[in-house]
Amino acid sequence: MSATNPITAVNNLLRTLSRLECSRLSDACKPVELIYGHILCEPGERIKDVYFPNSAIISLLTPLTGYPSVEVGLVGNDGLAGIALLLGITISPVRMLVQGSGSALQMKASVFRKESQSSRAFNTKLNRYLYKLMAQVTQTTACNCFHTLSMRLARWLLLMHDRKQMDEFYITQEFLSQMLGVQRAGVSKAASALQKTGLIRYNRGNITILDRNGLEAASCDCYSAVNALCSRAMSGASRH
Repeated sequence: MSATNPITAVNNLLRTLSRLECSRLSDACKPVELIYGHILCEPGERIKDVYFPNSAIISLLTPLTGYPSVEVGLVGNDGLAGIALLLGITISPVRMLVQGSGSALQMKASVFRKESQSSRAFNTKLNRYLYKLMAQVTQTTACNCFHTLSMRLARWLLLMHDRKQMDEFYITQEFLSQMLGVQRAGVSKAASALQKTGLIRYNRGNITILDRNGLEAASCDCYSAVNALCSRAMSGASRH
């Protein structure tokens, strides 16, 4: 992880604030480049910083003794990693792993706590994001229990596509197996099935989304269910 020159915030959570508020909060952050595979925080560790991804992707993982880690959440430019601080909790419940290299804004935990308490607009945005993340985590848990690996892989690729906003990205089979909590052989079989139907191209860790609509059809209902739930919740909140 390395510092970069100052950049304009493209994190959507910050951008939806007023221009003045977005500028003020961005100035309280340090622009950084997050590197693929880097662990930002482990479960049980104190959260020292929060990260607002711009082009980076951060995976939230739950490690289990004797089993592969399982991804329970994915953070892109729609939110932030370290949201437990909003609840007054300083210890991370998850491993924060950089899933996609890219830029982010890093804010000290002490600054985040102060800003989330003093700025009503910021606090409101954070609470709405927390709801969206909770919806994602709970749906992912059910999905991992009941749906086929091929469906789960399609759902995960859609989540990455939404947050990366690019048709091409890089991830190894080893990382995919961690994200989905399965053996590499299972990932290879599921990826091959999606490739044979012309939905993706997968070669040496490079994934290209070829048919977004087809991928949505191949996914389980969990992807659309979370989107619909969050859309209804946000729509209802905006009327109050």
